[in-house]
Amino acid sequence: MAKAFGIVNFAGNHVRVEGLQSYRPVAAVSFLGRYRVVDFPISNMSNSGIDHIQVYVRRKPRSLNDHLGTGRHYNINSKRGRLHTLFSMTGNEQDLYNNDIAAFYDNMECIESEDFPYVVIAPSYMIYCQDYTDLIETHIESGADITMLYHTVDNAKSAFINCNVLNLNKQKGVLDMEPNRGTAKTRNISMDTYIMKKELFIELIHKAKKTSSSYTLADIINMECGELDIRGVSHRGYFAAISDFGSYYNANISLIDFKTARSLFSKDWPIYTRTNDSAPTHYFESADVKNSVISNGSSIEGTVEHSVMGRGCQIEEGAVVKNCVVLSGVKIGKGVHVENMVIDRNAKLIHTPEIIAVRGIQGKSKAGILYNIIPVSKN
Repeated sequence: MAKAFGIVNFAGNHVRVEGLQSYRPVAAVSFLGRYRVVDFPISNMSNSGIDHIQVYVRRKPRSLNDHLGTGRHYNINSKRGRLHTLFSMTGNEQDLYNNDIAAFYDNMECIESEDFPYVVIAPSYMIYCQDYTDLIETHIESGADITMLYHTVDNAKSAFINCNVLNLNKQKGVLDMEPNRGTAKTRNISMDTYIMKKELFIELIHKAKKTSSSYTLADIINMECGELDIRGVSHRGYFAAISDFGSYYNANISLIDFKTARSLFSKDWPIYTRTNDSAPTHYFESADVKNSVISNGSSIEGTVEHSVMGRGCQIEEGAVVKNCVVLSGVKIGKGVHVENMVIDRNAKLIHTPEIIAVRGIQGKSKAGILYNIIPVSKN
């Protein structure tokens, strides 16, 4: 049993997954066909022996609540453990003030009631695997006030835009944090993952609330860099931040590659999700599937190439799906050609014969990524 309880923190103001985020929080967005983004931080905590977990959500909680349920599918002990969904009680719709500090402050009683000396805080919009048990021990042995997880990347000019960057000294002490503006290639990207004593966490909440109603947890920690001993620990392995539409698409497509997927998925570190007892996917004689991730319950008569497909999809004869992320319950009609798209759940593409997104810089994308989506469902 771990010495800490867990908090899954909702995404900050810099996260804008256009189209998908309109209907559900980023944590509840489908990932790689069968998962939700929130499955990864919760699975990390469960595998690390953390079975008291608080999941915070800013708005539109229905889809997330339906997926989380009681938490039994995350291997959380039903007698000893608990998965608790919480949100800000202020009802403030303005992003500036409806932040994580407001949610923590409004649920202070739940935080204070946790009988653990430490807290592990992880974001709901990042995909990675991490043994928090080792991280907690490293934190305790170092004597630091706060331990932060970071990942060094060499594509910061085009990716992880607006994620926080850690500036470190030679001893890996955190000097300060700043947003990634795409001005340098190699950066230490903050993974918004913190370990600290519960008492210090509560103290920071009150201090942030007193300083400014717009302060987030990252803001108050950044302000305290000169006063507290804050140290960074480097993360190894797969890492993705679902901070915009392009990063969502790229993260899904990148895991089609088996070598890349092996850096995230391991039989010794399972990623739990809500189960679905549907039949295996039915491949007809006319089906042609290449280099794709296909979830169960689907029916495929057409062509699927280099795509990720969710549960219960129907690809009719003569249909072509290329370079797409297809969420659950989608129907692609006969002869329809779809390419370079994200297709929201329960969409039906049956009339338009060809829907192809052009690669290139569109909207606010700086990486030449796709910027097209077919949104239909509000689930």
